[in-house]
Amino acid sequence: MNDTSPVELTILMPCLNEAETLGRCVEKARAGITKCGVTGEVLVADNGSTDRSVEIAERLGARVVPVAAKGYGSALRGGIEAARGKWIVMGDADDSYDFSAIAPFIQKLTQGADLVMGCRMPRGGGTIMPGAMPWKHRWIGNPVLSAIGRSFFKCPVHDFHCGLRAFSKAAIARLNLRTTGMEFASEMVISATLQGVRMDEVPITLYKDGRSRPPHLRSWRDGWRHLRFMLLYSPRWLFLYPGFLLMFIGMAAGLWLFPGPRKIGGVSFDIHTLLYAVFAILLGFQSVIFGVFTKVFAISEGLLPQDARVDRVFRVITLEVGLVVGVFLLLFGIGGSLHAVQAWSATMFGPLQPAVTLRTILPSVLALMLGAQTVFSSFFLSVLGLRRR
Repeated sequence: MNDTSPVELTILMPCLNEAETLGRCVEKARAGITKCGVTGEVLVADNGSTDRSVEIAERLGARVVPVAAKGYGSALRGGIEAARGKWIVMGDADDSYDFSAIAPFIQKLTQGADLVMGCRMPRGGGTIMPGAMPWKHRWIGNPVLSAIGRSFFKCPVHDFHCGLRAFSKAAIARLNLRTTGMEFASEMVISATLQGVRMDEVPITLYKDGRSRPPHLRSWRDGWRHLRFMLLYSPRWLFLYPGFLLMFIGMAAGLWLFPGPRKIGGVSFDIHTLLYAVFAILLGFQSVIFGVFTKVFAISEGLLPQDARVDRVFRVITLEVGLVVGVFLLLFGIGGSLHAVQAWSATMFGPLQPAVTLRTILPSVLALMLGAQTVFSSFFLSVLGLRRR
């Protein structure tokens, strides 16, 4: 088979100095292609190996494509682009996955799935062999991050970060994946879920890798990169929900304290607590606005799909509506400020009782700040929405 012959399946392995295990992986991959009865190739995306990895891969009949840009995601993106198969099975080259047992993945693809995730976790039917996964990954990292992924994005898989997965090259190309590091695994699943790609899952066995050196994965650093990516792709959980919660707490405390001091047991709450309530409302409002900004920008840049709810909101909350609300808040704040000045003038601009005066000043200052932010935010959202519309 020459290098331009079309094939049905590409088994893709990102590689960085995997001479110890790459040979076994290539041999298992070739066996897997034969068992599935499809035409296929083994493709190694080499990310700058300095050992014998390239030599071993080529000697065993694999095709090697060099990827200069560093990173797990970069290697996979380069390999996906170079793959000749309409289907791609990707997996690590450390011999932790059995490429000869990929038939269930191919079966799901032939049944119409565009992305088939492997599941290593027992709750999804998978098996983890002794020593194959560190305890902090098995009991903390993977369950927590997978649970967050399912909660944030309604992703229908149990093992969010399994490295063995199969997919249609055309379907994944439409996702326009961008990340270069370990978070590439999260981006693929999140983007596929958001774009409505048909997904399925098959249980697999995770084996102890065959390397004598430590893995490339850095638990806390790469775990944070996955979590950070999920937060950035979910403005609701990063900005909107915390913002609404802060605003609710601030308004509830403010309404409770506005008439006068309150006491619970032996603890007194007065103007200082009211100040923190005002701060919570302001911070919550800013967080909500950031969430809206992020959502609109991500949609306009193609990072998130079009959202009918956002379109409905834009039809109701226009620039003019935002300006009216902002001007109303500004007028309320100016009126409250003038009332405070009038009370001050009654004392010939002398000393005032802070606890009394601040109950007028704090709501007035809050209204002024919210009004100004609403006006500016309305204009900024109109600028962001130009490209969307």
